[in-house]
Amino acid sequence: MAREGSSIDKALTVLEAIAEHHRVTDIAAETGVSKSTVHRILQSLVEWGFARTDGNGGYEPGPRILTLAGRVMNRFDPARQAAGALSALHERIGYTTHFAIRSGDEAVYVSKLEGRRPYQMPSRVGMSLRLHCTAIGKAVLAWLPADEVRAICARTGLPRMTPGTLTEVDALLAHLAEVRSRGYALDDEENHPEILCVGAPVFDHTGQVLGGISISALAMDMDREGLERLAPEVVAAAREVSLALGAPLSAVRG
Repeated sequence: MAREGSSIDKALTVLEAIAEHHRVTDIAAETGVSKSTVHRILQSLVEWGFARTDGNGGYEPGPRILTLAGRVMNRFDPARQAAGALSALHERIGYTTHFAIRSGDEAVYVSKLEGRRPYQMPSRVGMSLRLHCTAIGKAVLAWLPADEVRAICARTGLPRMTPGTLTEVDALLAHLAEVRSRGYALDDEENHPEILCVGAPVFDHTGQVLGGISISALAMDMDREGLERLAPEVVAAAREVSLALGAPLSAVRG
């Protein structure tokens, strides 16, 4: 991917490229930077500890990257990184907005903005939610391998929360395929009677599903068609949150 810019731009593109490429020739082809410049940049990165030689004439990320990453991650708060996109979504649609992160076989709310409606949702920050019958939960499951979904279901079971809850693994997997296809999940009174939600997945810096965001409404205030009309807003906000968390473009385009 050819890029033009300052010396700093070139150094950063080379630093990014050594995550996947080891040879000077391959790094030059990936970045569009000349081989002589790539070699010079790599020598500087080695001196700084951001790269090291691999013993076979190539280069790989150095220990200083891990040190820096560790320091950054200790200060990294997904809820804070997501706050801007969640606030903007909440301002546009006016319904209760959630952000939850997967924690093992469940998800946990890390952010909630109460809707501008004459009622409140029973959710709260720190509250856990099931994966098989919630919009955020199904958005998470839809981007996990089928074997992992089966393993989660085997451990947790698929308890029936309402008449609409999916309680058979094969039926759930078929439903999750539809979720992946359209890019969002619906909770049509599947977790709580009279509550509808639409959720979309959020991805982390590795491209793996981290959690999801959702909006929720009472059935008396929102029908399924109305919820689906708002789905693109939720998907767009989830994409914005994913990018804020460092997700690669390949993950949020999927």
